[in-house]
Amino acid sequence: MDLVVDSGATKADWIALDESGKIAFSTQTLGLNPHVLTTSILRERIINNFEIFKNRRNFKNIYFYGAGCGVKTSIDRMYKVFDDIFENCKFIIKEDTYAAVYASATIGEKSIVCILGTGSNCTFFDGKNAQQFIVSLGYILMDEASGNFFGKQLLRGYYFHEMPSELSKKFENLYNLDPDHVKEFLYKKESPNAYLAKFAQFLVDNKNSNYMKTLIDNGLDRFIRHQILQFKEAKDIPIHFVGSISFFLKDEIEAKLKSYGLKLGNVVKRPIDNLVKFHSENKNL
Repeated sequence: MDLVVDSGATKADWIALDESGKIAFSTQTLGLNPHVLTTSILRERIINNFEIFKNRRNFKNIYFYGAGCGVKTSIDRMYKVFDDIFENCKFIIKEDTYAAVYASATIGEKSIVCILGTGSNCTFFDGKNAQQFIVSLGYILMDEASGNFFGKQLLRGYYFHEMPSELSKKFENLYNLDPDHVKEFLYKKESPNAYLAKFAQFLVDNKNSNYMKTLIDNGLDRFIRHQILQFKEAKDIPIHFVGSISFFLKDEIEAKLKSYGLKLGNVVKRPIDNLVKFHSENKNL
């Protein structure tokens, strides 16, 4: 069997393919971001899944696309984790941007592929290879228009008393906003980026309020200026989006792109399905 994995900071989707390319099983674990998780936590999240552990000797190839796998140290960490768990298996580990490309773009056609999920990123696809000009420094400094970016803006707006009172009350009723609780998850717990991204659902649910419209507009504006417009061909080719934030803010993204003279392409909420199709049709990749 082959195993195709799409891992973000929040969750990882795993789909096993049999010899004929059909789905043998699918499952999910918590996200496996080697930038923010230790080797022991990465390993634990994998072996605690019954289906994966039970079949650990049956996989021939693992195609892993993960957030945080854009640098050698992170890739090496994932190799070590996989090598300790899976036997007689080959590993192909790539950054999650490749999963976004394979899930949304057309081979042979130029496009720009954006990720707006827990984190964010942007890639130029020349029809064959993915190219990035901006090196991501992670959720603290970058990740504009992502789930964790909007979560951060919501918390700041609430604590700086910028959020309208009606929204503040709704926010309080949905989340534990005790300062000690928030700081515990931001500075002591694992995956603070995923914690921040959980608040983005509140933004989506209330996106028609003027306050949220401003947050969304500002976030998308920053993402377009800093990421998409770095590519000189941006106005001539489709711009695809992948991830939950992309899916739920599709109308807002399309309107904002249009204001810049840019064209929205495909919008894919869950890349794993298209990724599996890609690997089923490209067995010799």
